Amino acid sequence: MKNKIQTALIHAERKAPQYIETIQPPIFRASTIIFKNTAALFDRHWTDEYDYSYGTHGTPTTFTLSDNIAQIESGRYCLLAPSGLSAINLVNSCFLNRDDEVWVADNIYGPNMEHLDYLQKHYGVVVKVYNPLLAESFQPNEKTKLLWLEAAGSVTLEFPDLVNLVKKAKQANVLTALDNTWGAGLAFNAFDFSEEHLGVDITIHALTKYPSGGGDILMGSVVTKDKKLHHQLFKMHSIQGISISGDDAAQVQRSLASMQIRYEHQAKSALKIMQWLKTNHAFSQVLHPANPDSAGHQHWKEICTTEQSAGLVSVIFKPEYDLTAIRKFCDNLSLFKLGFSWGGPVSLAMLYQLNQMRKLPTPHLAKGILVRFCIGLEDPEDLIQDIQNALEKMNDNHI
Repeated sequence: MKNKIQTALIHAERKAPQYIETIQPPIFRASTIIFKNTAALFDRHWTDEYDYSYGTHGTPTTFTLSDNIAQIESGRYCLLAPSGLSAINLVNSCFLNRDDEVWVADNIYGPNMEHLDYLQKHYGVVVKVYNPLLAESFQPNEKTKLLWLEAAGSVTLEFPDLVNLVKKAKQANVLTALDNTWGAGLAFNAFDFSEEHLGVDITIHALTKYPSGGGDILMGSVVTKDKKLHHQLFKMHSIQGISISGDDAAQVQRSLASMQIRYEHQAKSALKIMQWLKTNHAFSQVLHPANPDSAGHQHWKEICTTEQSAGLVSVIFKPEYDLTAIRKFCDNLSLFKLGFSWGGPVSLAMLYQLNQMRKLPTPHLAKGILVRFCIGLEDPEDLIQDIQNALEKMNDNHI
């Protein structure tokens, strides 16, 4: 029986073959996934590696990206989330309960600290802050469940004592989670970064940054090597209804081929700009893990090289430059745009007042207002000139 037009529009008589080999994999956009028969429906389990049951669990498009991110980070299992912060919150929600203790570095990504403070206030999670440069400041006990790490630290870019912090956590049977957005899986192997084969349990990665590379996609990932941990995370991932679109996954997948090239180029440009910044008298400090004068340089040197230093560099202005002057400097930047994030083609700048951000003393940091530069794909000589021009205009009216 021939179907009527309206039905034929939905159930076509002919269907083109679904798979051909192309450079970029096909995009699957799906909420409902069709089961071939009842056997396919019932002979499946949510722990199957490729459980095609509903769009939130995964499609060939999202699983392809997950597999590739896990490979880049030297992990085995990967879950995708709508943003880096969503991935962070997934870990906190999965492993922290009332009266559990979580330790967080003082220079951790600000929204992570805010989320943990919220969990402490409303759900009874106990939050402890440690100095990432001093492993002895991390003091776990029988209630300690999670240690958050970040390499390098947010904004001030200190590289932590990763070896001794992870070693101490493992001795206390404490789960370790690393925000690996700066390293991007390229700077070092987070699951095996020392001669003793130390590694973290979980990595979080804001794919918004280097994997996306365009400044136009929000996404995060959670990578593990342990199947049990993965299943715990996957269960919470499912309960919370976390998912991403196939289109966004395909965009990130398309950018992965150039990720290492972009990362190394931006790192090289940042090093060149960092060396110039060190010669300028407006700054009391230039912060970059590869700078021997920066706190944590030796820790960085243990596991990274100069090519593995990302595209971020921060400066602290001398105290005589007040907020009004620094705002004028930022407003007079031309190539550097004022905005959050990094890893895209356009260079960015952002100013911070450190005295409002840290909970512990920071004797290794000079007093003054900080500006973070996120280096894009422009010629570094042009970026240096842009900073020089903005400094000159700031100094025009500076008293």
